Order: sequence, then C-alpha cells, then structure tokens
Amino acid sequence: MTREQKTSKTMNVILWIIQGLLAVTFFGAGLMKIFKPEELPFPWVKGNTNLVLLTGIVDLLGGLGITLPALFRIQPKLTIFAAYGIIVLMIVASVFHISRGEAKDIGFNIFMALLAVFVAWGRKTKATITPKK
Repeated sequence: MTREQKTSKTMNVILWIIQGLLAVTFFGAGLMKIFKPEELPFPWVKGNTNLVLLTGIVDLLGGLGITLPALFRIQPKLTIFAAYGIIVLMIVASVFHISRGEAKDIGFNIFMALLAVFVAWGRKTKATITPKK
C-alpha cells in the first residue's frame, strides 16, 4: 500500500467518523424538536412552536443527508450538499442567537459548522467514499 493510499484511507475513516457524529447530533436534535420540544432547555423554544418544528425537520434532513447518500452510494454528491446545508443552518442559528443576545451560546454552532466544512472539503477533494484498491 502506497503512502497516498494510506492517507486516502485514513482521511476516509476520519470523514466517516465526523459524518457519523454530525448525523447522530442532527438526527437526535431533529427528533427531540419534533417529538419532545417541551423537554428542550432552550429559552427560544417556548412560544415558537412552528420554528421548533421547522428546525427539527431541517435537522433531520441534515442528519440523513450527511450520511445516507454516501453510505448507499446513491448520488454521493448529495452528502456535500447536505454539508453545505448544515453550514448555512449553523450560520443562521448563530445569527438568531446573537440577535437574541445569546452570543455566548454559539460555540456549538461554530463547531458543527466547522465539522461540516471539513466534510464538504474532504468529500469534494481526493478523498473518496471508499478507497480505491
């Protein structure tokens, strides 16, 4: 195995780990927002039921989109578009929190956006979904 193949395989494993982390995070958040919004600890949830439902649906789609197309090898470029969607979602969420005076709470949003940037970059470059033999 050449050095380039090892690097590609290592990068692919790292990308899958990050994609899994993003998927679990967004899928879980989406389920909570849709089915148990009253249990969420966020102050913006109360009185914004439509926004909670909308963000829950978007979270679910992001969680599914970041993994399923690549996993099933059906339109794997959709994984890149899902990563872009997560980046946009995290930017919008950060702006939302800043507008409410909750700027101290955007660290998580920034972290998730950076993970999504890495996935978009990694899947768009030489890293493949399955390493070539």
